[in-house]
Amino acid sequence: MKPIAALLVLAGLSTAAPSPNVVQDEQAKRAVWPNGPFVTSGRWILDATGKNLTYAGTNWPGHNDVMIPEGLQYQSIETIVQKVKSLGMNAVRLTFAIQMIDEIYSNGGQDITIQRAFVQALGQANGTRVLNQVLAKNPRFNASTTRLQVFDAVAEELAKQQIYVHLDNHISKGMWCCSGTDGNTWWGDTYFSTANWVRGLSYMAEHGKSWRALVSIGLRNEPREPTNNQALSRSAYNWQSWYGYMRQGADAVHKSNPDLLIFLSGMNYDTTLTPVVQGTALTPGSGRFSFGDFPGYANKLVLELHNYENSIGNCNTLQNNLYRNGFQALTSSATNKFPVMMTEFGFQMDDRTWRGVYASCLASYLPAQKAGWFIWVLSGSYYIRSGTQDFEESWGLLNHDWSAWRSPSYVNGALLGMVKNTLS
Repeated sequence: MKPIAALLVLAGLSTAAPSPNVVQDEQAKRAVWPNGPFVTSGRWILDATGKNLTYAGTNWPGHNDVMIPEGLQYQSIETIVQKVKSLGMNAVRLTFAIQMIDEIYSNGGQDITIQRAFVQALGQANGTRVLNQVLAKNPRFNASTTRLQVFDAVAEELAKQQIYVHLDNHISKGMWCCSGTDGNTWWGDTYFSTANWVRGLSYMAEHGKSWRALVSIGLRNEPREPTNNQALSRSAYNWQSWYGYMRQGADAVHKSNPDLLIFLSGMNYDTTLTPVVQGTALTPGSGRFSFGDFPGYANKLVLELHNYENSIGNCNTLQNNLYRNGFQALTSSATNKFPVMMTEFGFQMDDRTWRGVYASCLASYLPAQKAGWFIWVLSGSYYIRSGTQDFEESWGLLNHDWSAWRSPSYVNGALLGMVKNTLS
C-alpha cells in the first residue's frame, strides 16, 4: 500500500502546510462584516474571530397595527438608517408581531400587500394617503410590495451601513404594547397562542437567513401577568412555566437558524431574571436553570432586561436594582454567567429629562459594565398607536417627521458619548 503522502501527490494534492497567504485569506473571509456567527463565552459575546463585542443601538418598531417598520411615510429607509449610523450605533432592535406570520399562513403562504396593510389599519382614505406618502419617499416599493419585503429592505440597508439587526418578537396581535389586559401578556392569553408563537419564531428565523445583518433574535417582549385573566395567572404565570416556554421557543429558533443568538426575557415586563442568574428554584417547581437544557446551543443564550425606573432619586439604588434583577450575570458572583443587554430604557426627549438621575445613571452604568443596550425609541411618530393615527412620540429620538433629533442637547450632551464609551 502506498504511503498516504504519495497518494495525495498522485491525486494532485499537497501535503505541505497552508501558505501564509492562504491562512490570511481564510482569516479575511471570517473577518467580513458582521464577522458571524456570534457565540457567547461567560459574560461576553464573541464574533467569529474571537473578538468581544456588544450592541449600542435603538428600537425601530414594526409590530404595531400596520405591521410595517414605522416612519416610512416621512423618510426613506436609507435616510433613517443614516440617522442611526450618524450616532455611531452598531445595532437596531427591529420588532415584529406574530399576527403578520399568522396572516401569511392563512393567506396560502403569501404575505399581504402594504396597500392592504395600511387600509386595514388606517381605513380606506387615510390608509391610501399614507401609502402614497410611503411610496413617494421609498420609490423602490409599490402598492403590491408586501410587508415582509419592507422588512427585507430595512435589513438590507442596515447591512449596507454595517448595523446589526436584532429581531424581536414584540407581541402576538399587532398593536401597541404593553399592558396586563391587552390579551398578549402570557402564553395562553387571548391573542397569545403558544403554537402560533413557536411557528412565527421559526418562520422569521428561517426567513432571516437572507438578512446579512441578522445576528440575534428576542423570543418575546415583556412577558407579564394577565391581570384580567386570574385563571391563567394562577395556573401558569410563574418561573416554572416561563422556563418551559423559553426552552420551546429557543429550540424552534435554533432548529430554523442555528447561527442566531437567542435572547431570553424575564418576567414582570422583563424587569427581572434573578432566579436564572442565581440558579435558584424556578417556582412553583424545584427545577433550576441549566445550560444543559439547551443542547448544542448553550453558547447562544443572552439575557435581556428592561428598565423604566424614571422617577428614581439615587443612582446607587438603580444600580443595585439592576444588579439584583439580572446584571449580576456579568459578574463572577453569578451562578450562571451570561451576556446581559438592556433592550429597552427610555424617557422624555426634551432639554431637561436626560440630565436627571435615571438617564445620567444609565449613561454611565451601561458603558462601564460593557453591557449592550437599545434605547426606546427611534420613532418620532407612529402610523397609528392605540387608535390615534399619526401619533406623536415624545420619547422618540427623532422628531415627528423623522427629519431631525427631537432633543439635540441629549444627543450631543449624553447619547453620543454613551455610544462611544460602550463600543470603545
